[in-house]
Amino acid sequence: MAESTTQSRVLELSRGEWTSIVSRYASVTLGRAIWQVVNTIVPLGFIFWLMYWATGTMPWLTAALSLLAAGFLVRTFIIMHDCAHASFLPWPKVNDALGFVTGVLTFTPFQQWRRDHALHHASSGDLDRRGHGDVPTITKAEYLARNKWGRLQYRLIRHPLSLMLIGPVHLMVNQRFRGRSKATKTKQLYSVWYTNLAIVTIVALTTYVWSYKAFWVVYLPSMYIAAAIGIWLFYVQHQFEDAYWETHEEWDYATAAITGSSYLRLNPFLRWFTGSIGLHHVHHLGPKIPNYRLQKAHDENPIFEKAPVMTFGMGFRALRLALYDEDAKRLIRFKDLKIAA
Repeated sequence: MAESTTQSRVLELSRGEWTSIVSRYASVTLGRAIWQVVNTIVPLGFIFWLMYWATGTMPWLTAALSLLAAGFLVRTFIIMHDCAHASFLPWPKVNDALGFVTGVLTFTPFQQWRRDHALHHASSGDLDRRGHGDVPTITKAEYLARNKWGRLQYRLIRHPLSLMLIGPVHLMVNQRFRGRSKATKTKQLYSVWYTNLAIVTIVALTTYVWSYKAFWVVYLPSMYIAAAIGIWLFYVQHQFEDAYWETHEEWDYATAAITGSSYLRLNPFLRWFTGSIGLHHVHHLGPKIPNYRLQKAHDENPIFEKAPVMTFGMGFRALRLALYDEDAKRLIRFKDLKIAA
């Protein structure tokens, strides 16, 4: 396989060398893992209780706390995410059990999401294997080959308001009903329906013990905000102007990990809530690295300095990117397509 220009620029280390680097950080620290569960789930439960208590007398407090609850739900999702990579706890069955519980808390069928996410890692940046856990992305040529209705559909899907406002609803509903596919076999279908059963049971119990407000006023708005944050985080980690995309023949895993995933620089406060997921290039190169070791791996190894850096402002501007230009080898806006035409 001939190396592309991008590959020759990034891969200064052989496969054996970079796997040796990431393997040094791919180990569980049990105390840190347990403490992360405690300092995430316990505050989340307390915030939900406080929100419910405030619904009758201080609804403004309930609304204000929904953003904080959303932050802890994002952190809960990160725990599930690490469980999906079997990188959170040293015991496989306990790891999977925690993944299921945190999956229920974040409306995510654990085993199905694990399979879909594994395919995402194995194909991120591969133009010929798109569609696994990705924001739908087509090339300029594919867009121009569509009829007017096909172009309008894609424009609606990629519009920032659709992504950020309708996307969370689509995510929560779509995960409740999955058909068979490459990412969803019998085991994953069971995961979907076990998760659905657990969610229905919890909603019924909380409604019976407290009231409908426990789910519809306290949990659901917080989950909606958390899903919107998650969509944005995932978007900026793979959708930026110079993101790596290649045909399968030229595609390279390590180059896709480092130049197809961004380094989203966040302050320590936000990095804590997001489980350092902004260091996405480190995670893609070493998915077995626990979230609490990502920063150390990044800081100690020059190879990770090659990742594209993203800021908050750049992340929001990137929401306008929509098509991959095969000729320029970069993501472009619909506006750029008109200018080129």
